[in-house]
Amino acid sequence: MTDDSATVVPSSIDETAALLEREDYLADRRLATVVFLALKMKRPLFLEGEAGVGKTEVAKTLAKALNRPLIRLQCYEGLDVSSAVYEWNYPAQMLEIRLLEASGVRDRERVETDIFAERHLIRRPVLQALGQAGMAAPVFLIDELDRADEAFEAFLLEVLSDFQVTIPELGTIKAAEPPIVIITTNRTREIHDALKRRCLYHWVDYPNAEQELDIVRRKVPGCSERLAAQVVSYVQRLRGLDLFKNPGVAETIDWATALTELDRIALDPETIADTLGTLLKYQDDIARVQGGEGERLLTEVKAELLAAG
Repeated sequence: MTDDSATVVPSSIDETAALLEREDYLADRRLATVVFLALKMKRPLFLEGEAGVGKTEVAKTLAKALNRPLIRLQCYEGLDVSSAVYEWNYPAQMLEIRLLEASGVRDRERVETDIFAERHLIRRPVLQALGQAGMAAPVFLIDELDRADEAFEAFLLEVLSDFQVTIPELGTIKAAEPPIVIITTNRTREIHDALKRRCLYHWVDYPNAEQELDIVRRKVPGCSERLAAQVVSYVQRLRGLDLFKNPGVAETIDWATALTELDRIALDPETIADTLGTLLKYQDDIARVQGGEGERLLTEVKAELLAAG
C-alpha cells in the first residue's frame, strides 16, 4: 500500500513547468524538460551553477508540489557514513544489554539480535531517503556535493546505482521505490564522471531581467513595481562587473524585501549604500560599488527604465 496523498508526477514538459510555477518557481523550458525527464526516467538530477541561482529551491519546490517528504543531506568536508547513512543508538543498546543481563539471558545470539534490532537504528538522511513500506518516495536533496570528500562521493555512487544500503548487522535495505534525487553543486571542485553518468545534468544560470522581475513580483508582493524594476535592472548590471561573488536570485529577493521593509519606492545613492550588505557579501565588492560604480549603475538603470517608458 502506498501513500495516496502524493501527487502524481506530471505527464508532459508543460505540466512540469506549470507544476513548478504553481509553487512560484519559474523554470525555463530547458529546466522544465530535464525535471520532467528525471521524474519519468527515475534518474537523479544533477544541478550545477553559481550559489544562489535556485538549485536547492528546485528540490524544495518539487517536494511541495508533489506532496512528498523532503529529505535533505547537507554535504560538508568530513561527512561520513554515521552522519549521512545510519548509526546505532549506543545508550539504548547498553540499556538493552543490562536489562538482558538482569533477566538472566546469557545466549549470545539472543543478545546480539536484541541489541542490533531495528528499533535501535538511527536513520540518517540516506537511509531515510530509501523510505519505508507504505510511504511515497521522498524527494532526496543531496546539497552542495562538491563540499564533501571524494571518499563519500564514491560511497554515494554505490547508493545511487541500486538505491540500497547494506548494514552488516541487519542486511541490505533497498528502496521499494527510488526516491526523487536532486544533487546540487556550486562547482568548487569537479565531481567524478562516474557519478555524473548516472544522472541527468543541467546548468542553472542566472535568470534574465524579465524572469527575475517576475520572481521578485511573486516573492516580494509588497514591492512597488517601480522599485522592483530598478532592483532587478541594478542587480543585472552588478553581475557584469566581475565581482568576487555575484549576487544570486536569493540576494535579489532579500534586497527587494529589505527595501520594501524600509518603505522605499525607488532607489537612491544613499539607500543603496546603506543596504548593500543584503545584496553583496564581500567587503571588496561593497567598497567597489560604493566607490563610484554604484552611482554610475543607478544612472544607467534610471535612463534605461525612462527610455522604456
